[in-house]
Amino acid sequence: MSREIGFAVVGLGMGRHHCKAIQAAPGARLVAVCDLDEERLRPTAQEYGCRAYATVEELLGDDQVEVVNIATPSGTHAAIGSRFAAAGKHLIVEKPADILAGRIEELLAAVSKHGVKAAGIFQSRLDPLNIRIRHCIQQGRLGSLIGAHGHLPWYRAQSYYEGRHGSWKGTWDLDGGGSLMNQGVHTVDLLQWLVGPVAAVMGGFGVFGHRIEAEDQTVALLRFANGALGTLYTTTCCYPGFNQRLTLYGTRGTIIKEEGSLHSWKMQDDPEGREEQELLALYGAGRKASGAADPMAVGFDGHTQIVVDMIGAILEGRQPLITLESARHAVEIINAIYLAGRTGREVRVGEQLAPAPTAQKPAAQKAKAKAKTKTKPKAKGAQKTGKSRPAPKQKKTASRPAAKAKKPAAKKAKRR
Repeated sequence: MSREIGFAVVGLGMGRHHCKAIQAAPGARLVAVCDLDEERLRPTAQEYGCRAYATVEELLGDDQVEVVNIATPSGTHAAIGSRFAAAGKHLIVEKPADILAGRIEELLAAVSKHGVKAAGIFQSRLDPLNIRIRHCIQQGRLGSLIGAHGHLPWYRAQSYYEGRHGSWKGTWDLDGGGSLMNQGVHTVDLLQWLVGPVAAVMGGFGVFGHRIEAEDQTVALLRFANGALGTLYTTTCCYPGFNQRLTLYGTRGTIIKEEGSLHSWKMQDDPEGREEQELLALYGAGRKASGAADPMAVGFDGHTQIVVDMIGAILEGRQPLITLESARHAVEIINAIYLAGRTGREVRVGEQLAPAPTAQKPAAQKAKAKAKTKTKPKAKGAQKTGKSRPAPKQKKTASRPAAKAKKPAAKKAKRR
């Protein structure tokens, strides 16, 4: 009989889904939970009959914990994960792996150095319908890919961004952005996992319906390495919130899915639509709950699969199905879209790995500042700044510049 693997969860916002997933996973035991908020920590520990730690330092010394699920604010993932990796503990890291690709590289280095395993939370890759779509594309049934489009018209009330557990959301320092980095990262990852890597992007973003620092609406053009063009739209302003929609088409077919359900499966090699009818019977409307309006409406079945896979990886001496390294490209794409929105130019993905998101002003604000300087004499001895092509003039094409970046505290374990 296989031995039981001990897990701990750090951060009891989204981390509560991790607790349910661990409890549901055969061969897993929830040993401990960790959070700064006693009002969350003690009740959760009592509910699951596990130990409660208020600090990362206390949890680091628990020898019964072999795997740590990290569900703290996104900008703390790499720093906290590196500490647990150094303590010899395997990792399951909530999306995104961190808010900057450069930080993910640092976490990957720590994972490699200390010989532990690390998995990312992109459970959409484990959905049977998405797996079937990927196989269809890889078999060439769509022909040459032409378009890949992701639409995420979600809604979050202002209260979502407020209070003790919400104020980190929609910030550059801890959330790494807004609707794109937090909510849209799953859509970005699914597009690149299905279609292939993204080579270059253009984009614009802004704050339209909330009092937040980063953005609540982003639009991007994606240029895939295989030549396909794509579009991406994310928002948390679309009341009351609607399902994610993906459209994929090539020279020989089209696939459209809405959230976890299949909408259309049109193939030239299936002219009578028999395959489509079979697939609609399996994957048609009404399959899954959605997080379109409620961030807590996501199911935990995908998380459970990731927990089960980590147990298998440990016992079988293999890598997890969703490696942390494979989770990096989605963040690279998002970093590039934000840079494109700030500079008003096409950006190659991977062009910049580590600069803080707050280091540059949005292109529209640069243009506005430049216009103001024309009415004032230049100060004596002022330095000449480099020019960048401004974004097309329109209302709110980019967000307000964020506050100066702060180094995330590795010790904190706030709610996601």
